[in-house]
Amino acid sequence: MLKVYTALMFCCLLACTSRKKTPPNILFIFTDDQAYNTIAELGNPEIHTPNLDKLVRGGTTFTHAYNMGAWHPAICIASRTMLNSGRGVFQARATVAAWEEGQEAAIRTTWGPLMQSAGYDTYFSGKWHIEAPLESSFDTITNLRGGMPWDKYPFQEMMALRARHGDAPPRDSVLALFPPGYNRPLSEDDASWDPTDTQYEGYWAGGQHWSEVLADDAVNYLNQAAKDADPFFMYLAFNAPHDPRQAPREFQDLYDASELSLPDSYLPDYPYATKIGNGPGLRDEDLAPFPRTELAVRTHKKEYYAAISHLDAQVGRILAGLEASGKADNTVIIFTADHGLALGNHGLLGKQNMYDHSVRVPLVLVGPDIPIGTKVATDVYLQDVMPTALELAGVEKPATVFYNSLLPYLRGEDLPGPYPAIFGAYVDYQRSIRTEGKKLIAYPDAGVLRLYDLVADPFELRDLAGVDTSETKRLFGELQALQLALGDGLVLEWEDFAQ
Repeated sequence: MLKVYTALMFCCLLACTSRKKTPPNILFIFTDDQAYNTIAELGNPEIHTPNLDKLVRGGTTFTHAYNMGAWHPAICIASRTMLNSGRGVFQARATVAAWEEGQEAAIRTTWGPLMQSAGYDTYFSGKWHIEAPLESSFDTITNLRGGMPWDKYPFQEMMALRARHGDAPPRDSVLALFPPGYNRPLSEDDASWDPTDTQYEGYWAGGQHWSEVLADDAVNYLNQAAKDADPFFMYLAFNAPHDPRQAPREFQDLYDASELSLPDSYLPDYPYATKIGNGPGLRDEDLAPFPRTELAVRTHKKEYYAAISHLDAQVGRILAGLEASGKADNTVIIFTADHGLALGNHGLLGKQNMYDHSVRVPLVLVGPDIPIGTKVATDVYLQDVMPTALELAGVEKPATVFYNSLLPYLRGEDLPGPYPAIFGAYVDYQRSIRTEGKKLIAYPDAGVLRLYDLVADPFELRDLAGVDTSETKRLFGELQALQLALGDGLVLEWEDFAQ
């Protein structure tokens, strides 16, 4: 009898060990332009996001996740390059050249190939928008999308205008180039754009809204994965809610623009917009009129929220497909975005700035052994999801990967944050450091520093740089040290900033 009992115990132990060694599937859902405060369950009572709410309730949310910055106005390119390479902003920029040259080592150490090395079937659909060769990263690819749904924006003509006139081209010359969807609405009667009208194509190019196509792709793949024994890594990259913010009528009708609140930091104009590269002629900023109006901000907010609610419905379809596949119990879901969006905060509309509304994103993980309904306030980078997935897959993190796994924080370990400070950069126009609940922003061309106490002032309304000079100078020194450590070639000197 003892021998039988011992044998049974051994079999149970062997079965448990076998289950523990089975690597989880990874379902990565990535959105575009989605700010941290656009999920109802995370404190926004105005937005309708039942499926994202379900993820938040069912997993762990990192409430302070950031993008490190960008070397040109297309913030999404830099964010995605950092995500897939694992490199910090300045090293990631150099990696682009290696990818373009076809350097095998640089390609092999990107996210997809690393997951393949652990035996994962890799799948991609949606927005790629980086130079790494997609076909070398994923076994199956469907409906590859570009940076944004084409809206006939005259990019080359605008760049030529900026080359002639610098960062402040004549407004009349800028306006003359705009297609529908820009510089609006000018009045309550402005009918120059309808976000449900398929004649503009955009998200409806091809006949079906791109967010719905992505959900179809995901469900089709999950149907196939249900029959396969190998673990999968799905990289699903929505273009939404990036402009043109189009969504079907039923989602537009969820919102009344006149009832939506204005941002706490609403301004008609940001005083340093031109000096920080955010003036007229920057595509994102040209979507609404200068100066900003309450009507324009509320209208764009309505369309933004409608696009997110439509996206949320597609996430619901993907989650249902995962359940139907029978794979849900051994799948880790990672949800995040490439950066945020100002949408009227501080008089800005886009993402080319260092305020939280533009650099901070939602970041949620759900799955086996991940705490339920938990929030972690530790400052992290959104790109930490890449080494997190590698650790889940049992892949050793390459030496080239700057970012860190989030698993220690999911295990409840009492650890300091993975970074002494969060760094931010936009071209050579802006730098920032966030540490110990404070944020310092530097504008070299304007000779201006801005200091915020993020604990007392989370919406960054009160600039303390002229009030607390000692704290400003201390953080400035820490910013300089962080620049040096990260390989930033921009030189900042205290004497160049008027205080």
